[in-house]
Amino acid sequence: MYQLLGEYPCKIDAKGRLRLPSGLIDQLPSDERDLFVINRGFEGCLNLYPKKVWDEKTVQINKLNEFDLNSRRFKRAFLNGASHLKKDGADRVNLPNGLLEFAGIKGEAVLAAVNDRVEIWSKEQWKSQMEIDPAEFAKLAQATLGNAGKEGSETAPPMT
Repeated sequence: MYQLLGEYPCKIDAKGRLRLPSGLIDQLPSDERDLFVINRGFEGCLNLYPKKVWDEKTVQINKLNEFDLNSRRFKRAFLNGASHLKKDGADRVNLPNGLLEFAGIKGEAVLAAVNDRVEIWSKEQWKSQMEIDPAEFAKLAQATLGNAGKEGSETAPPMT
């Protein structure tokens, strides 16, 4: 189980390379620091998964009913553009151009560690995502965590 934490501003070079911060790499087990998988995330970011986590996610995805339209659509969207990445000797990974375009990332980005993955955002999109009114944040916390631990509370109810 991963508990990745932190927010890291970074730069993407002209070749699409991103240097992974040492503070992030150090949170991974030593034998799991080199191989990753990247895919399209929700809300327009990219998700960077340690390879072991990706393998666990694909086990879940492969259990989806292939005869169900929503399952097929989700599977296609989730796997669309997914790519294996290997960290080089300078702690860089080369991000696919199509995924950079999808996320609108040019030059500057923000890495946001979220438990078992790292979200990669354009600097502008990240700023927009984090602009949340304190009262709205409190409502979101109550709606999401107010029933935490109660049976059937795995999904947040809709906001009103």
